[in-house]
Amino acid sequence: MQPNFIAMTVRTRFAPSPTGYMHIGNLRTALYAYLFAKSQNGKFVLRIEDTDQKRYVEDATRVIYETLETANIHHDEGPDVGGDYGPYVQSERKAIYKEYAMKLVEKGAAYYCFCAKTEEDATEDEEPKENPFESTCHCRDLSAEEVQKNLAEGKSYVIRQKVPHEGTTTFNDLVYGEITVENETLDDQILLKSDGMPTYNFANVVDDYLMGITHIIRGSEYLSSNPKYILLYQAFGWEVPCYIHLPLINGKNPDGTVSKLSKRHGAVSFQALVEDGYLPEAIINYIALLGWSPKNEREIFTMDELCEVFSVAGLHKSPAVFDYQKLDWVNAQHIQAMPFEKFSEIAFEFSGVKGTFLEPKWNKLATLMQPRINKFTEIPEKLKFLYEVAPYEVELYINKKNKSTLESSVEILKITIDAVNQIDHWDEETLSEAFGKVAADHNIKYGPLMWPSRIAMSGLLATPGGSTDIMYLIGKEETLKRLQKGIEYIQSKLG
Repeated sequence: MQPNFIAMTVRTRFAPSPTGYMHIGNLRTALYAYLFAKSQNGKFVLRIEDTDQKRYVEDATRVIYETLETANIHHDEGPDVGGDYGPYVQSERKAIYKEYAMKLVEKGAAYYCFCAKTEEDATEDEEPKENPFESTCHCRDLSAEEVQKNLAEGKSYVIRQKVPHEGTTTFNDLVYGEITVENETLDDQILLKSDGMPTYNFANVVDDYLMGITHIIRGSEYLSSNPKYILLYQAFGWEVPCYIHLPLINGKNPDGTVSKLSKRHGAVSFQALVEDGYLPEAIINYIALLGWSPKNEREIFTMDELCEVFSVAGLHKSPAVFDYQKLDWVNAQHIQAMPFEKFSEIAFEFSGVKGTFLEPKWNKLATLMQPRINKFTEIPEKLKFLYEVAPYEVELYINKKNKSTLESSVEILKITIDAVNQIDHWDEETLSEAFGKVAADHNIKYGPLMWPSRIAMSGLLATPGGSTDIMYLIGKEETLKRLQKGIEYIQSKLG
């Protein structure tokens, strides 16, 4: 049963690091945080977590904005739209973290650490890494006098969390349930680096509290770090927010096994998928299903529909597997549901027909393409035969269902050439009527009549559209040329 959040104004956040493209896993986190907030009439906040300046990528913040905009995920507060809890960029909040780190030191929940270490050792990013230093540092037990002496001498320091050595820390996750960890297994993580910048693990706690975040939605890789976050909340005397940890997203390996989704599995960024011909709304629809299920078996949703039906109760514990075949299917459903004008406009940009003989007949091509593609990048390959017929096996003319043989195909192709020569007005309706009449005059069913011509004009078993569609598209002269070549091809085989 989904918890009742009516008593509070739900506030969720998405806090990406500006380190490059938007990975599918990050986008899913943003999507779920957005859907949950909207399903509860709450607020969705965007915060840029750029504490790790060494991994900062120029222009990456713009990519974040553009990705969210294209994905139709709109934040209520953030660096670009403002809000009551700014600034929303962590590098602009440096003084705030210093203030709160000092409060922890005063409370005895953190301490100065003067141990020699490199700045790189103290770096944190979105995915917490195992601390390379021993859990218990001798600086933990320095006297106040020793600390002041070191500070007076100008020694470099970091601020570490003072984790209790005894007892346990328990928290409740809305997906994984109650989790208890022995405190002795936790390390004294660095909170404030020697340059005064906070680590991710400290900054996110301070910011989530100060920004009034009620529900923290993130990947399950953070479960192991969560007890240290809980201890920080408790040390400050703050109310602990609700946690929703999401299952991992795996990719399929060539040998059938699965592993954490990465570039070796194919396009794993939102931008790359869009460039590969997937609709943004279809990508979002599919990503929503990676770790969440609606109450029924429905799989195709618009963003507004997802906001209406999303529920924490539908989230899974087990890892999801990114399946490109399923994504293709979801994308195809969205393509087929598009208004034709919108489909035609997008498809034209992918088609490659601009400036070719096919451009004037694009509307016809678009009509043929819309029900037949899974993604837009398939279009050029599907149209390739219209420019030139590739070498093909003559046995394609043999078709049991249409009672087509090599010998019968030659005769039917001759009949087809004769009919084409008599057609003066080259349009779809005239071609359809003409070959309907040919079938009736020769007492041949339409399918067996058109099979040989479609093979001759395409060299393919399956084509977008039938024979008369192809004839219309390539024109009368090219039609006659391909039909005659088909006869010659068969006859050379027959000898």
